[in-house]
Amino acid sequence: MMASSPDDSLRPRVGLIYDERMCRHTTPDGEAHPECPERIRAIWKKLESEGIPRRCVVLNAKKVEDKYLASVHTQNYIKLIKNISSKEFDSRRQRIASKFNSIYLNVGSSEAAYLAAGSVIEASEKVAKGDLNSVIAIVRPPGHHAESNEAMGFCLFNNVAVAVNYLLNEKPELGIKKILIVDWDVHHGNGTQKMFYKDPRVLFFSVHRFDFGCFYPSGDDGAYCMIGEGPGAGYNINIPWEHGQCSDADYIAVWDHVLIPIAKEYNPDIILVSAGFDAAIDDPLGGCCVTPHGYSLLLQKLMQFAQGKIVMVLEGGYNLKSIANSVLACAKVLLQEESVGSIQTATFKSTWRVIEAVRHELKGYWPVLDVELPQNLLITNSRPCPAEVTYSSSESDVENDEGTARTINFSDFVEDDVLLPLSKLKIDEGNHGKVIASDQVQEEESLSASEASHDAELVTSNEIVDGYITWRSLLSKVEVWYASFGSNMWMPRFLCYIEGGKVEGMSAPCCGSLDKSSPKDVIWKIVPHRLLFGRSHTRTWGAGGVAFLDPERSTSDKAYLCMYRITLEQFNDVLLQENSLHQENGIIKQMASPLLDLHILEYVAKNKSLPLEALKDGWYSTVLYLGKEDDLPILTMTCSASDVERFKSGELPASVPAKDYMNTLVNGLVEGKQLTREEAVAYVNGAATWKL
Repeated sequence: MMASSPDDSLRPRVGLIYDERMCRHTTPDGEAHPECPERIRAIWKKLESEGIPRRCVVLNAKKVEDKYLASVHTQNYIKLIKNISSKEFDSRRQRIASKFNSIYLNVGSSEAAYLAAGSVIEASEKVAKGDLNSVIAIVRPPGHHAESNEAMGFCLFNNVAVAVNYLLNEKPELGIKKILIVDWDVHHGNGTQKMFYKDPRVLFFSVHRFDFGCFYPSGDDGAYCMIGEGPGAGYNINIPWEHGQCSDADYIAVWDHVLIPIAKEYNPDIILVSAGFDAAIDDPLGGCCVTPHGYSLLLQKLMQFAQGKIVMVLEGGYNLKSIANSVLACAKVLLQEESVGSIQTATFKSTWRVIEAVRHELKGYWPVLDVELPQNLLITNSRPCPAEVTYSSSESDVENDEGTARTINFSDFVEDDVLLPLSKLKIDEGNHGKVIASDQVQEEESLSASEASHDAELVTSNEIVDGYITWRSLLSKVEVWYASFGSNMWMPRFLCYIEGGKVEGMSAPCCGSLDKSSPKDVIWKIVPHRLLFGRSHTRTWGAGGVAFLDPERSTSDKAYLCMYRITLEQFNDVLLQENSLHQENGIIKQMASPLLDLHILEYVAKNKSLPLEALKDGWYSTVLYLGKEDDLPILTMTCSASDVERFKSGELPASVPAKDYMNTLVNGLVEGKQLTREEAVAYVNGAATWKL
């Protein structure tokens, strides 16, 4: 219990839950991992050093009952997590963990998962009853990624969803009829969203890095057009950041112009915060810049609702100093103690774009949003998008050879394969007849190339989400051959660009395409072009060069191509990843329109190659046309002709490939039955040592 003091009667009653038993959930081999026990230990140590527990009510952690888990999870999944730490699973525990996305399991996982979920129920009930004004639940493993029958993203049980269902369905006498969930973790709360997508009793609000569908957990679930369904339409709100480095000002702007106006209309009975602190400054996985003071302001703005009934539940956050200081700042706000700090930066222009798009999407459900934001606000209180690329996925990695480029999305933990992009979130688009990019008229139910080209022109100028859906839907009906001369000759490596993930030797995973359909066909071809290796280092493969194809034909040279029959939509996504989501003038050229539409494709076919202005700083910025196969255009992507000249002059380094990168090329040539292993090694070495 709290120690008494003269002003106890005025101080809000704030609860804390922490239990060392939740630290027993660790990696089975003791390897370093971002979601580690030290996360909650660091928080508790910081709170103790500031005397916070003495000013709060310290609650006992409790294990959840299976019947309450069953409100959001399947029976088979509950049984699995309940027994996974028992001896009977010793021999197969790691194999089971490997089947999930970004999950480890050990002998302490079951107990920790049950304590985390049960503790959030305990905290929520105490606040709902009025015994406490608020509670901070310092729990792990986190929960907001966990789905009904699947662990993912470090999460086992969906702790917040279990507690919300408990209040709504198990305790009607508490009078909780409307619940606001605020998820400020840097990753989208996909699991929580799905569990309440049709339920108007729950207003789910998530602000997260989206990076146009390429940031974990990837896919389109975190897009702002995902607003709920049926009776839940309008009650699911996503704020998808376009890039990293978002700071206090960006979050405050979203609170003031989206969340707070809606919360006033909704008038929740209680608020649960999925409080991930991985958007905090210096977090190794989040790449954003929210300060402890920023988090305290966000929480303070929520305290005006639901009579201050707030349950703050720990989700992510992987910088121990940032997470400890941020939770401390929030604890002081809940105790109504002074918060010290100031907002140092302006709001990104991209943030205002997102805010306006969200308000437009939701204004039919929330009339308070049906008001234009003042133009002077958008103009005077904004800064350009960050110049640095904040996503790394490919062998190109848009990085100069001195290593001065900065990536803040993934940390070194990626090497341990703990952040594989989700491959199961798929966009649900119609798959009608395919349009062939040729002069011939296709089947009656398909669009003609000229019709599609006209539609593409309209799409390109469309800046709203409907435009994005339209161009993707359109280009999903156009087939091309993507010709690979580099590591993508090995099909498992190429599928990383389609399905997401990585192969052995890659330090960072790919986000994959929104259309994860496998290629319809795979064939090989030899072309009269020179294969060469340039650059000296990439974040994906380490020291060594990567493959390029000289855009100029040369009858004295030959290069092997593995050609995949994919859609033009998928080709755009591959092109995007090869160039690491390049930004031009601070604006990400990703989703508003395709990099390569049918007009551009027609131009490339006539002129044989085209350097894309939108990718002018990328390593693979030139689209090369190599003829046709089965009346479909053959396309590849390579460096510009000027870069080839810079390789020749020595201005850009030409280096032999790294061992792991070399292996992917050899594997592709051998498994494609083009060369023996010895011949493949000789082919690659010859290209790498050819005198330019």
